[in-house]
Amino acid sequence: MGKLFIVPTPIGNMEDITLRAIRVLKEVDLILAEDTRTSAKLLQRFEIDTPMLSHHMHNEHKTVEGLVSRLSGNETMALISDAGTPAISDPGFLLTRACIEAGVHVECLPGATAFVPALVNSGLPNDKFVFEGFLPPKKGRQTRLTLLAEEPRTMIFYESPYKLVRTLTDFSQYFGEDRPVSVSRELTKMYEEQVRGTLSEVTAHFEQNPPKGELVIIVGGAR
Repeated sequence: MGKLFIVPTPIGNMEDITLRAIRVLKEVDLILAEDTRTSAKLLQRFEIDTPMLSHHMHNEHKTVEGLVSRLSGNETMALISDAGTPAISDPGFLLTRACIEAGVHVECLPGATAFVPALVNSGLPNDKFVFEGFLPPKKGRQTRLTLLAEEPRTMIFYESPYKLVRTLTDFSQYFGEDRPVSVSRELTKMYEEQVRGTLSEVTAHFEQNPPKGELVIIVGGAR
């Protein structure tokens, strides 16, 4: 029986990969990568010459069965995403579930994920929180925001720079302009930034300073 390793990769700073992750990526038979072009840079940096196979949201439904069949033999594989921990708003859940159902051992390594440093840096309560990831762009968005308006725990969202102001504006409408928020941008990279304040203040900041890069939004819970 083979084995599937879930391997987190750096979200920006290449030094944030673990020694164990490097070893596993060198030892497995195959690396399943969200984008082989992006992952090739990481593998080259750490002199990893393991073969790669593309595994992303557009093909995972078609490839899962074949991969599980190979893993049920004697192959070992590592699943990586472009950045962070696979299956957290990235491909990985379908393959993990299929492996578990087939009796294939799955091992997830600890490592980088964007929402943890963003939450800790926010200064908002982090003893209890809820991860929402990306909100629905259209259908179901209003329903979700209405439900979350009464959520007492700190909330975590991912968003693209092109939709940030719209999302913050929606939050103001449903949660109130005075709700505390922290937006983390380009975590672990050269231009890392945290913008904290009320929804009104932070929205105004990004209206004047259009954001670039990956974003994590931390919103205080209802009181």
